[in-house]
Amino acid sequence: MGFILDGLDTEAYDRQYDDRELLRRILAYFQPHTFQLVMVVLGIVFSSAANSFGTILVSQVIDLAAQEPTVLRLVLLSGAVVLLGVAGWFFNYIQQHFNAHMVGDVVLRLRQDVFGATIGHDMSFFDEFASGRIVSRVTSDTQDFSDVIALVTRLLGQIVMVLVLLVWLLLINVWLTLLLVAMAPLAVFIALRFRHIARRVTQNARRVTANINAQIEESISGIHVAKAFRQESALYATFADNNQRAYRVGLQRGLVLNTIFPVMEMTSGLGAAALIYVGGLVVQSGGISPGEWYLFMMAAGYFWWPLLSIASFWSQFQDGLSAAERVFALIDAAPKVHQTAAEAVEHLEGKIEFRNVCFKYTDQETVLRDFNLTIWPKETVALVGHTGAGKSSIARLIARFYEFQEGQILVDGRDIRRFDLQQYRRHIGLVPQEPFLFSGTVRENIRYALPEASDEQVLWAARQIGYGDWLDDLPDGLDTDVGERGANLSMGQRQLVALARVLLKNPAIFILDEATASVDPFTEAQIQAGLETIMRDRTAIVIAHRLSTIRHADRIIVLEHGRIIEEGTHEQLLARGGHYAELYNTYFRHQSLEYIESVGLIS
Repeated sequence: MGFILDGLDTEAYDRQYDDRELLRRILAYFQPHTFQLVMVVLGIVFSSAANSFGTILVSQVIDLAAQEPTVLRLVLLSGAVVLLGVAGWFFNYIQQHFNAHMVGDVVLRLRQDVFGATIGHDMSFFDEFASGRIVSRVTSDTQDFSDVIALVTRLLGQIVMVLVLLVWLLLINVWLTLLLVAMAPLAVFIALRFRHIARRVTQNARRVTANINAQIEESISGIHVAKAFRQESALYATFADNNQRAYRVGLQRGLVLNTIFPVMEMTSGLGAAALIYVGGLVVQSGGISPGEWYLFMMAAGYFWWPLLSIASFWSQFQDGLSAAERVFALIDAAPKVHQTAAEAVEHLEGKIEFRNVCFKYTDQETVLRDFNLTIWPKETVALVGHTGAGKSSIARLIARFYEFQEGQILVDGRDIRRFDLQQYRRHIGLVPQEPFLFSGTVRENIRYALPEASDEQVLWAARQIGYGDWLDDLPDGLDTDVGERGANLSMGQRQLVALARVLLKNPAIFILDEATASVDPFTEAQIQAGLETIMRDRTAIVIAHRLSTIRHADRIIVLEHGRIIEEGTHEQLLARGGHYAELYNTYFRHQSLEYIESVGLIS
């Protein structure tokens, strides 16, 4: 079976729950719905009882037909059967009505809990795990969980029906009833034998579905890259491979779950044959009437179908438990960012201190070791260095997206691990290298930073960025639809919207992963003007890619392999002729006005 399980590894946060713990947590979701649960149970009991008594009345009609029935008695019995059918329908409606409300509320709460837990995880969680697999747990697994609830209610109804019939049959003939009951352990034994293998194959089916979801989401998100390199066939080949794996896993699951039914039907056939033979002998001897024999045979059918349902129940119930297990594993995933307190953060001056900080993404990847740095309030600091030097890691640690392993990070002299994270992050404005915009208008995306902001405040923030000229280039101004992920706007326009969003937030600490290399000079000038507005009177940390930003910085920090090797102003560092001068001549010098004039690009 190894070829089937290739690529179906569990996530690192997955864990095994025993059935008792899973059931305890599932029942906790039903606790607030005690009234609905009682009404569902009563509806099942009365509906099943009505159906059972309908069968009993039919047996009475058969015995009556063997005698000399009167029209009145036949009419009364027929009317009673009709009334019981109507009663069964009514109580079934009651059960379905309350069950639908109860299941809907439970799934709603479960999805709210799992989504709330998901968005509460720190950034390292989303770096490590594919978003498509997470989406699969929030949507598909919670839906499968609700399907199992309906299965349980059906099973309960069938059990009630069997109990009613068994009581009636015991009153008719004890020995035939005992013969019927004696066959039950065999069916239960067969059902239980499928229990563990059913859990395993359903878990595999969910994992392969999550893999497909992740690959589809990644393919669609990166379709422009695939088309640019003409790799559509490679995307399809990967999908076909995953789909083939899903087919094999689904085939295995279907064979395992469906094998039980032929076995159970064969067993029920043997039981029915035994009842026919023994029951016929009893009728022949006058021990029971033909109607009572009919009732026994009907009871055998009603009796075996719930047992078949139990077999199916264990297969499908394990399906539901595996779905619940995946959902609860996502909820219970341990955070890597740990706050030791939740102190209020009313105001920040913006002084940031790194004291002997050690940070690593993994045990094999140390980024910062014994790192020390002080950034003063309202100071603009530019971080420069080769890829992997630790620039982005410093910004992420300040924003508290990742957990450092040793040392301290202080803001205004207070350990950031003691802050209330939600309040602390209100004082931080972050613009990533590729700004993300949500579907909606420019106005809605700017207001995202401060939902209670008025239209006047949003317009003010937009006008402060790049002198507001960029708004005139938008077809509908602030009401322009940005499209999915901002696809209707250029990269420069997205950055301008992101800057306006941060300005509206009015943070004490501003973090920018600058990337203006892909924009035209005019848009770059607008972005620079917006940066000057935002960085004025704020502590600013800039991961610098452009010479214009570096030159405006109060201090430049030069990093190499997680260490500070130089710091100073642009002129001071150039005069030293060290690593910064090398970076300048390699990456930044061609951006300078003197260089452009020297190569004749402008005169």
